[in-house]
Amino acid sequence: MKIILASKSKARATMLKNAGIEFEIRPADIDETKEQQSGASPMDIAQNLAAQKALAVAKNADDALVIGADQILVCEGGLLTKAASKDEAREKLKTLRGKTHQLISAVSVAKGDKILWGTAQAAFLTMHDFDDDFLQEYLEEAGEALTRSVGAYELESSGVHLFENIEGDYFTILGMPLLHVLTYLRNEHGIGL
Repeated sequence: MKIILASKSKARATMLKNAGIEFEIRPADIDETKEQQSGASPMDIAQNLAAQKALAVAKNADDALVIGADQILVCEGGLLTKAASKDEAREKLKTLRGKTHQLISAVSVAKGDKILWGTAQAAFLTMHDFDDDFLQEYLEEAGEALTRSVGAYELESSGVHLFENIEGDYFTILGMPLLHVLTYLRNEHGIGL
């Protein structure tokens, strides 16, 4: 069965590839801001966006299984979005330093016009209370990760140095609860080991 990942996330593609899943990439083009303004809980927002992405691609994908995913960052009750620039990333990281934030990663699988399955998982990450010199060093090292991920860090690279404690599934932190996805694909569609 054909599988499509409705995401341009390098981390999500790498996870599926490393797990031995064959797929193609077709990023979904949806307006993510509307859902974030609806007053829904962060968990619901992530799940709704993952479903919208999967459905947006699935409607033109014949009988393929389409995987849509989304990640939400919550800090002190507020949602943070991706930084658009290095300066914006600096401000976001200043907000996060010394605090614990929650990453919620949701995934949905669609076929045609139906969501077949979905889940959302959360992880909690506590940043060091680093000083401005450390922050500047990180900003120079991180490069595109500053604008590619919701927290202005990628745990799989230099972003790991920002943290003093992490509670939760590693794959969820990277942007998709992979173990749940693999279990679903194996149990429901016979895909994978």
